[in-house]
Amino acid sequence: MISLAGKRAVVTGAASGIGRATAELLAELGAAVVLADVDETGGAEAEKAVIAAGGRAVFVRCDVSGAADCERVIATAREAFGGVDVLFNNAGIIRRSTVCGIAEDDWDRVMAVNVKSIMLLSRHAIPLMRAAGGGSIINTGSGWGIKGGADAVSYCASKGAVVNMTRAMAIDHGPDGIRVNCVCPGDTATGMLAEEARQLGGSVEAFYEEAADRPLGRIGTPGDIARTVAFLASDAASFVSGAVIAVDGAGTA
Repeated sequence: MISLAGKRAVVTGAASGIGRATAELLAELGAAVVLADVDETGGAEAEKAVIAAGGRAVFVRCDVSGAADCERVIATAREAFGGVDVLFNNAGIIRRSTVCGIAEDDWDRVMAVNVKSIMLLSRHAIPLMRAAGGGSIINTGSGWGIKGGADAVSYCASKGAVVNMTRAMAIDHGPDGIRVNCVCPGDTATGMLAEEARQLGGSVEAFYEEAADRPLGRIGTPGDIARTVAFLASDAASFVSGAVIAVDGAGTA
């Protein structure tokens, strides 16, 4: 029911986890994809995987907190594929700490990667979408953008900002035919989730077991999130904008 044939997509954080799974699925559904990530090795591997599966992809090394890198990513989409129809602002990091314990540099870095990057990439993608008659922007929020959590003050603040930024963007750019939505994953089996366990000084196995304590009885997979993003990117979601969709096994319920 979902086709992305003829669409041009940009995916950040595309070297691994949710970003890579989404880039591969969008390509499988027919989109040409620009993969952006600070991880050059992982990004190159993701590009090869998409191409080997018959898709079209270009990898661009990008620190999403930097204006020049973000501009280059969108310019690459324009030069390689003629424009941007789908922007998945997915890159993100976490630093587990209270407000009393977090270093100022860590706070600034979380905000730059998780929030500022959406502004930097969107400001260059939106004119291309507007010229094409519309598009779809999907931002990665979090269950912790909907409710609070312990020892994660900068992450909760950043994802709360993403949630309301999504609503504001949907209002501003709806008249241009641009839909803006937010997908809020629950705990998902990615490298970032394992990194959380290490930051808290616990075992990854125990952390995953605790994270699975939700009505569906498991943590998410990158594919769970990717399928929701693909729906939001597609014309099947043509009247969905300003939505905040929890993909978390009823964890926030």
